[in-house]
Amino acid sequence: MAMEIRQVASPAETKNFDTTQLRQNYLIEGLFRTGEINMTYSHLDRTVIGGAMPADTPIELQGCAQIGTEHFLDRRELGIINIGGAGRVSADGENFTLDATDCLYVPMGTRQVSFVSLTPADPAKFYLISTPAHRPCKIQKITADEANLVELGVQSDANVRTLRQYIHPEVCESCQLVMGVTTIEEGSVWNTMPAHIHDRRSEVYLYFDMRENTRVLHLMGEPDETRHIVVSNEQAVLSPGWSIHSGAGTGRYCFIWSMAGDNQDFTDMDFIDMQHLR
Repeated sequence: MAMEIRQVASPAETKNFDTTQLRQNYLIEGLFRTGEINMTYSHLDRTVIGGAMPADTPIELQGCAQIGTEHFLDRRELGIINIGGAGRVSADGENFTLDATDCLYVPMGTRQVSFVSLTPADPAKFYLISTPAHRPCKIQKITADEANLVELGVQSDANVRTLRQYIHPEVCESCQLVMGVTTIEEGSVWNTMPAHIHDRRSEVYLYFDMRENTRVLHLMGEPDETRHIVVSNEQAVLSPGWSIHSGAGTGRYCFIWSMAGDNQDFTDMDFIDMQHLR
C-alpha cells in the first residue's frame, strides 16, 4: 500500500505556482493500478484519498506510519464508491457487493477491510476517502437509487446535472465525512457556476466516466486570483477552503465530491458574484 504526502499550500504561494507546481500540489494521478492500493495523505483536514483496484486476489487496507495506529480505521472513517466492474468489500467479516456507483460507509473502529474484484477481467475500482473521526457510526451500503437525488441547472446555462448525496445526514450518518456523485448531462459542460467557497470545509473531487480525449478545466484559486488545472479521466483534485471550485468539460463527465471540516451542511456556501472573478 503506497502512501504519498501532500502538505498544505497557502493562497500567497499558490498564486505564484506555475503549471507543474499547481499539478504537484493539487492534482492526484495514478490512483488505480492493478493489484494495488494507492493513497495520498493530504494535510487538508487530514483527508486520505485512495484507489483500490484488486485483480485475481483480494487486497487489504492496512495501517501505516502516517496513520499512526495499528489499524487504518482505529481513529478514522471511510467512504468507498466503486467506479469499475462489480466488486466486494469485506469489513470485519461482513461482505458487501458494490456495483458501479454503489457506495459503502465504513465507520471508525473497523479493524479489517479488504477488496476483491468479482470479475478480474473487468476489475472493480474502489475510490476511497478517509477522514479523522471521534465516534463510531453504523456501516451502511447506499446504492444510487437510495441516495438523495437533487436535479440542478438549466440547458441555457449549459449546466444540467444530477447530484446524488450518499454519505449525507439525510441518508447515512457519519462523523464528519460527506460524499456523493454529480453527473453532467450530455450537452452540458459546467459543474457549477457561479463559483463558491466554504472556508469551513475542504473538498476533494475525482473526475471519472470521461472519454479518452475529454478533459475538464478545473478552476481554483482565490476569486480574484483564479488558476486552472487540466484534468483527465480518473484524476482527483484537492480543493482547500479558501479556493473556488468550478469546472467545465470538453465532453460529458461525472465527479465524486467529498467534504470534511467544521460541518456537514451541504448548502453552507459563500457564492462569488461573477463580477468579482478574475
